[in-house]
Amino acid sequence: MVAFDEGVIKYVCNWDAGPPLPEAQLVELIAWRDRMYKAQYIGLYPNGIGYGNISLRRSARSFAVSGTQTGHLAETTPQHYTLVDDWDIDRNTLHCTGPIQASSESLTHAALYDYSSAIRAIIHVHNRPLWQRGQGVLPTTAASVPYGTPAMAYEMMRLLDCSNLMQTRILIMAGHEEGVLVFGPTLAAAEEVLYQHID
Repeated sequence: MVAFDEGVIKYVCNWDAGPPLPEAQLVELIAWRDRMYKAQYIGLYPNGIGYGNISLRRSARSFAVSGTQTGHLAETTPQHYTLVDDWDIDRNTLHCTGPIQASSESLTHAALYDYSSAIRAIIHVHNRPLWQRGQGVLPTTAASVPYGTPAMAYEMMRLLDCSNLMQTRILIMAGHEEGVLVFGPTLAAAEEVLYQHID
């Protein structure tokens, strides 16, 4: 059963509504996100709640990410992405600028980008078989840690420090039903990791 608060932003989102990033800067992100939708790794549950998100580093301290509540869209445009350009995990705050608020998982993405400059692309998908099979086998967050919170951001850092996560580049979110996160130097590399683990 999917948690009732799926897709709900749990951090303080300081959002400056504004124009989207230039389409040329989002072509790759849009293409990979829509590809994940076609594969049903990003999408919409029967209860109307969307799942999955994707981001791409833009600088040492910023990244473009899919917007909140966009999982239901088969195709996205620049209007469905925003620029995250500041965050404070301790204070549970994040700032974004664009036509839409950042995904509910953006604080988790920020923690990974903070950890290593080698992480340049992140894809968060839902896949029940992989989620079930991977728990305790692949790097796995504690089941008590909810998504989209500072606790999850710190849990990412713990796994990066205490497991082989930088090598596997995939983790199972035990407290976030069906949640799997992959990352890499490119979106193509992140997707490759995902498909290495899916039957």
